[in-house]
Amino acid sequence: MTDDDLLARLLNGDHRALARAITTIENRAPGHRDLVSGLYDHTGNAEVIGITGSPGAGKSTLVDKVAKTYRDQGLTVGIIGIDPSSPFTGGAVLGDRIRMASNIGDMDVFFRSMSARGSLGGVSIATADAVKALDAFGKDRIIVETVGAGQNEVDIIKTADTVTVLLQPGSGDDVQMLKAGILEIADVFVVNKADLDGANRTVQELSEMIGLRGSAGNESTARHAGHHASEEAVALQRADSDSEAEDESGWTPPIIETIATRGEGVEEFVEALSDHRAHLESTGEIEAKRRTRYAEEIRTLLREDTADLLAEEIDARGGIDDLAAAVAAGETDPYEIADDLLDPIAECARRNRDSHA
Repeated sequence: MTDDDLLARLLNGDHRALARAITTIENRAPGHRDLVSGLYDHTGNAEVIGITGSPGAGKSTLVDKVAKTYRDQGLTVGIIGIDPSSPFTGGAVLGDRIRMASNIGDMDVFFRSMSARGSLGGVSIATADAVKALDAFGKDRIIVETVGAGQNEVDIIKTADTVTVLLQPGSGDDVQMLKAGILEIADVFVVNKADLDGANRTVQELSEMIGLRGSAGNESTARHAGHHASEEAVALQRADSDSEAEDESGWTPPIIETIATRGEGVEEFVEALSDHRAHLESTGEIEAKRRTRYAEEIRTLLREDTADLLAEEIDARGGIDDLAAAVAAGETDPYEIADDLLDPIAECARRNRDSHA
């Protein structure tokens, strides 16, 4: 099958072509660039949702229930589960999740495990390209569940329109999230396993950290918090009305309590996702996010391509070991080697720029 045939079949709704396209993208196989380039004109219609959080918080179970809710609404869903990379094959370790059983056999829910490929944030350029494939295919909602490494989950903001941070009670997640800087990336907070001891305390601490402002914001958050929130938690939310909560766009992240294994709170979560999407569209922030995303993709591709070009040049000069040996022998230093490698590329870029001036 040619790349053009693969693209045409994908755009025509062929699930096999979609799976093959994502494999081509993930493996960075020959032709993947032309394939992804052909997808761009057909993207921009899906809502992309990122779900991150520490391992064991119930991300996969929640994603499964959210997908089922979307299907009940008549929407099609694509799911990318980012798993740790195998040190031997580079592929995803966990593979397909048995915890996503509610949608087995439903062709309108497409699930794919992908490897983090060494990306600290769990989201590689291949993931972003796979999202494009799902978008071009025609999926209404695309959910990206990150690896849950705990400390480097912020890369998801480069791919998702709405980022959800999932916590569980009594695990120290609040401290962990603050250390990781994850608090700042969340558009929606979910406290899962809300039937466990400590759920109300987690809600309270989140409320303090977010700093809910204004009675309207407090009532909205109390509504989303669901029936598990205690009167004490709601009172604390209202008492915090003088603090800053909204981000620069005016959005206040709601706190939602769920018990994903029983499907409780899932509809409220889906409603919060819809609210944030409406906010992005009404403020024009959705377009700003896309421009930022494209800018980051350009930077990432340039870094990768430049690194490949330099690796080729290093090999042509005898390999990195020979260069390191020259430094060890006092014949040169790393800065001089870097300049020597980069100067021809910089000179070529300058000549090309001047010729187009």
